[in-house]
Amino acid sequence: MYEVKKRIEISAAHRLSLSYESKCENLHGHNWIIDVYLRSEELNEDGMVMDFTHIKRQIQDRFDHKVINDVVDFNPTAENLAKYICDALAPCCYRVDVQESIDNIASYIK
Repeated sequence: MYEVKKRIEISAAHRLSLSYESKCENLHGHNWIIDVYLRSEELNEDGMVMDFTHIKRQIQDRFDHKVINDVVDFNPTAENLAKYICDALAPCCYRVDVQESIDNIASYIK
């Protein structure tokens, strides 16, 4: 089994739609750290699970310096973003960690 991990840092803003009153309902930004884990029993024709540049493009090009609410059609919580990114990197991706601050990390694990 082969495994790769890619860490990407992006700067992006979001606002959450919540069932309770919170300052997170206001537009605010984070310097997000996203860890992506991929694995495969076989390497592709280039000898990789997935090219690190392709992983980076899927995330950084889509989200960096953007308002995430303008990019996705769901409530952009860290948990929802983790699943969205994992699904975007299918079938090799099995885990994504989304850190929106030093103390707040959400993970999605298939």
